[in-house]
Amino acid sequence: MLFAAGFGTRMAPLTDHRPKPMIPVGGRPLIDHALDQVEAYGPKRIVMNLHYLGEQIIQYLEKRPVRFSHETPDILETGGGLRAALPLLGDAPVFTMNTDAVWRGPNPLAHLAAHWNPDVMDALLLCVPPDQAFGHTGPGDFLVDGSGLAERGPGAIYSGLQIIKTDGLDQVEERAFSLNLLWNRMLAARTLHAVAYPGLWCDVGTPAGLARAETLLADTHV
Repeated sequence: MLFAAGFGTRMAPLTDHRPKPMIPVGGRPLIDHALDQVEAYGPKRIVMNLHYLGEQIIQYLEKRPVRFSHETPDILETGGGLRAALPLLGDAPVFTMNTDAVWRGPNPLAHLAAHWNPDVMDALLLCVPPDQAFGHTGPGDFLVDGSGLAERGPGAIYSGLQIIKTDGLDQVEERAFSLNLLWNRMLAARTLHAVAYPGLWCDVGTPAGLARAETLLADTHV
């Protein structure tokens, strides 16, 4: 599940007339950098949610094997968006991935899948150590113990990529809601885990992040 429905307000004015996934980074739209990783891993289905200027994304990806989940009349946030897309995704655990980052290193989906254990995990987050993360401000999102259990706190940065079981979505009454609601329940049940990404990652949520991503992609010495 690729999240591409947001308004990209932090990227204005670049997003005044195009959705954030269509902003060029390294000579290609940002969405291509996410899809490169997804298609290299090869999931059975690829679904993308759309809302703001979604027709531009549909036109650009018309020859790619992507199904679209249209969020109308309102945007549904990550939890509501994932739940709305379940008819296209199926009921098995899914990857969810933000579309505003670039990666340097091993395939992040493959790395995450190699550490997934559904017997003890309801979600597995891919996190990035602060010294391997660029374009991100703040103290970090999660602390991870020796067994991989996650708890909130200043430490590793959530990369926007996870594997998550979707059965808890039906327990949320709101139509639009964040996946943080499910994470909070998993934290209480000690079923939220995280693993570190061994490569480099850049958040492309702001113009400053865009400039850093260009440097990361171009710099062979990074």
